[in-house]
Amino acid sequence: MELKSVRVSFPEGANVIIGQTHFIKSVEDLYEAIVGAVPGVKFGIAFCEASGPCLVRVEGNDDKLRKLAAENALRIGAGHTFIVILENAYPINVLNRIKEIEEVCTIFCATANPVDVIVAENERGRGVMGVIDGEKPTGVETANDAEDRRTFLRKIGYKR
Repeated sequence: MELKSVRVSFPEGANVIIGQTHFIKSVEDLYEAIVGAVPGVKFGIAFCEASGPCLVRVEGNDDKLRKLAAENALRIGAGHTFIVILENAYPINVLNRIKEIEEVCTIFCATANPVDVIVAENERGRGVMGVIDGEKPTGVETANDAEDRRTFLRKIGYKR
């Protein structure tokens, strides 16, 4: 078995959600969940089929993001893995809808940070072992850092 690190590519200001599901209908279910959650969202979805023709299945409402999701999924190449690239929305706006889809097994990340997917490969195929989401910590927050965090969350409307 060999471990590989696959860098995920997505536009500045966009967000990415990477997860695993278990059925070909997932790509359409993901589409419906996202358009139902956020008016005006732009997105692309790609799903790595794990049996039959083993194609990367693609949906979305933005051609650029559909193409980018498909390219990333093909590079990751792990069965039943999906990737969603979002613009005009944040993962927090769609994540619960995605988690409610019966065939979604896990979410590896939901982020705007740089992401690398750690993939294990053997003679039969590939599987996602995990992700590297952003940078490593530089220390523990101070009282001032905590106050800055609280202020920021209220400024962007996520806390009162």
